[in-house]
Amino acid sequence: MEDQQRFTNTLAEFDAANSLDPRMDKDDLGLDVPYELLYARRMTAMLMQFCPTASEALQLAARSQHIERWILPRDQFPMDRQGYLKWRSELKLHHAKRASELMANEEYSPLMCERVASLLKKEKMKSDEESQTLEDVICLVFLQYYFTDFAKAHDEAKLIDIVQKTWRKMSEKGHQAALELPFSDAEKALLNKALA
Repeated sequence: MEDQQRFTNTLAEFDAANSLDPRMDKDDLGLDVPYELLYARRMTAMLMQFCPTASEALQLAARSQHIERWILPRDQFPMDRQGYLKWRSELKLHHAKRASELMANEEYSPLMCERVASLLKKEKMKSDEESQTLEDVICLVFLQYYFTDFAKAHDEAKLIDIVQKTWRKMSEKGHQAALELPFSDAEKALLNKALA
């Protein structure tokens, strides 16, 4: 199979899986789109903006970052810190497994499947440049598309804590990209307070 066709087919498989998400979100045109399908498209767009030379493995990891996330809802785990960490850990394993399965269906090598799985499991994040790039893109997508709604649901102290934790995960290049995002005046004030 031609490499470009295999890549295109695999992205389509990822999107088909995510199109089954029963939750909906509105895209930039106000149209209802399955939540994780829209998230995946935003991840790809942000990656191409942030790192236009991203490798095939990194592009595949970005597109499958939350693949079938709704299958493991947060409320199936204890609603405490330990339960949250367990949930996040299980999600990483699920995303890595499903991405690898769909890639194998399109005849990607075991080595390439393992590479994408490693990125999705956040292995060696600080020593692996691509893993750090993926984390930067995840944080940028959160800040651009989900931070506004998140801010409406939490008090200032919680928001400052989240911004500080997000910032610590990012590289200097990620910080610069984040500061160029179109925040509202209130969001800018909150960011300045968190980063002071």
